[in-house]
Amino acid sequence: MLNHIVVMGRLTRDPELRTTQSGVNVASFTVAVDRDFGGRDGAERQTDFFDCAAWRQTGEFVSKYFQKGRMIVVSGRMQSRKYQDREGNNRTAWEIQVDNVYFGDSKRDSDNAGYSQSSYTGQSSYSRGSDSPRQSAPVPPVTPSPFEELEDDGELPF
Repeated sequence: MLNHIVVMGRLTRDPELRTTQSGVNVASFTVAVDRDFGGRDGAERQTDFFDCAAWRQTGEFVSKYFQKGRMIVVSGRMQSRKYQDREGNNRTAWEIQVDNVYFGDSKRDSDNAGYSQSSYTGQSSYSRGSDSPRQSAPVPPVTPSPFEELEDDGELPF
């Protein structure tokens, strides 16, 4: 059997970090994901909301580096939880149990970034069981001009 889900969207609120009675940290947050298609007759696109739970170091990472409005990529498994509400009705809640999180945008793209560009890039991720973020190769600095002067025609790639 396979139960794996990956969603990319924006946080609807700041992650809420709590500690269980046994001392385990868990961050709860909701990701808003726009559907790829619009409704009939040119109606607005619909949005799906996914509740997520990130445990231990992954939860600490999410609560430290992500805020409301940030683009996030979440990888994990979908899990249901049954409970009774205050009126005694049986309910089922679905949430993503987070295995990995990734930055979906860069600091430049976000008005309320909580990390420094020199230490985290848009490709950084954090996974359960790891003590530190994984980083991709350093991003080269952006040059002011996309065009470079060529010395002679021998440098042309064609």
